[in-house]
Parts: sequence; C-alpha cells; structure tokens
Amino acid sequence: MVQGPALRRPLTLWRRLDTASRWAFPGFMLVLGLILIGMPFGLPSQAALRPVYAMVCVYFWSLYRPASLPVPLVALCGLLLDLLGLSPLGLWAVILLLLQFATIAARRRLAPAKFLITWGVFTGFAVLAAALAWAAQSLLELHLLPLWPVAWQGLFAAGLYPALARLLIRAHRGPAAVELA
Repeated sequence: MVQGPALRRPLTLWRRLDTASRWAFPGFMLVLGLILIGMPFGLPSQAALRPVYAMVCVYFWSLYRPASLPVPLVALCGLLLDLLGLSPLGLWAVILLLLQFATIAARRRLAPAKFLITWGVFTGFAVLAAALAWAAQSLLELHLLPLWPVAWQGLFAAGLYPALARLLIRAHRGPAAVELA
C-alpha cells in the first residue's frame, strides 16, 4: 500500500491556477456582487441591498474560510460600498472590518453551530452594524437621523441571510471548495 507523498498529485500549472481561483472566489464574488448591485436596475430597496450583501459575504466567508477574505480586501470593499452608497468615506470599511474581527473572534463557537444560531448571531451583528452607521452619520450631520432605516436594514438583513447563505454554502462546497482542487 502506498502512503505519504506518493498519494499526492503533482502540482501542475493548471492545478495551481485551480487552487488559486478557488482561494480568490470569495473576494471576487464580494467585489462583483457590490458592483452589480451598484448598477442602476431600478429595483426596490436596491440601495439597502448593497450593505446587506457585503455584510453577509464578510460574515459567511470570515466564519467558514477566513484566510480567503483578507483584511485589505474587506477594507477596499467597504470603501467601494461607501462610494456606491454615497456614505462618508471609510464608514463601511470600518464597519465591515469590525464585523470581520467579531466573526473571527466568535468563529470557534459559531462554525460548528446550527444554522439558526449563526443566523441569529448574524442578525445581531447586522443590527449593530446598521446602528453604528446610523450613529456615525448622525454625528457627522450634528442631529439625530430617523431610526426607521436602522430597523429596516436589520430586518432586511435578517430576511435575506437565509437565501444568500444558501447560495454561499453551495459555492463553498462546490466551485470554491479548495479541498477539491
């Protein structure tokens, strides 16, 4: 019986490209999704979908494959989100980085947990992120903004997470599965 390195396939150029593309998949899908959602399709609540999509991607990939979503990429996606949504530059970069750090800190307990628990934790993180964005924008405008957008974004994030997570789980087990390379 053959054991050890003899069982490994040789690292050909195509295999290296396949592995690299699987590692780059989460970041690529985050950037591509933000650009596509930023296009003017005239969909209702399209502007509210941008930060929700970014939060879902950062949360999911930070939970299940944190190495494939590096900190600089998350910061750049936050800046892209700021530019597309006309929010203060750097606001969503900081919020997404805080979300990533909080998810990675809770990863040991969340990764093996059931879906309802990860969904609930994401909902809490999303409401907290929306509240941080509201507080920062209220502080910059020197008056309290209406609270309904915070509630709407939290409910929107909670409602969309199962559908987006299902797509990301399929990608995680399929085209983005590094172990299949």
